[in-house]
Amino acid sequence: QVQLVESGGGLVQAGGFLRLSCAASGGTFSSYAMGWFRQTPGKEREFVAAISGSGYYTNSAASLEGRFTISRDNAKNTVYLQMNSLKPEDTGVYYCAAGLSPVVVGAEPRAFGSWGQGTQVTVSS
Repeated sequence: QVQLVESGGGLVQAGGFLRLSCAASGGTFSSYAMGWFRQTPGKEREFVAAISGSGYYTNSAASLEGRFTISRDNAKNTVYLQMNSLKPEDTGVYYCAAGLSPVVVGAEPRAFGSWGQGTQVTVSS
């Protein structure tokens, strides 16, 4: 099973940016699609973005309006989430997740088999 550790969260003002990282260990990193999700109190876990094992295919939530970009460095076993033009409603715990294959098969949490512990992102107005 893949072990995932997120980092890079913190407090930022609206309009600012953050870059989240997720380091993976165990298994062959390029064999897994990777995803980012977020969760706020009282809400279900929400899909943010996903990337295929090769990095050639990406998908992100339409509601983000292109503000977030997912990428990966297979040589470093790391996936990133660049978040720009942050808004207070982006506040939440951000989780990275490893898929069950190199292909991005969907935006549902059940498509991902391993999860990190999450990193808090707080955007102040």
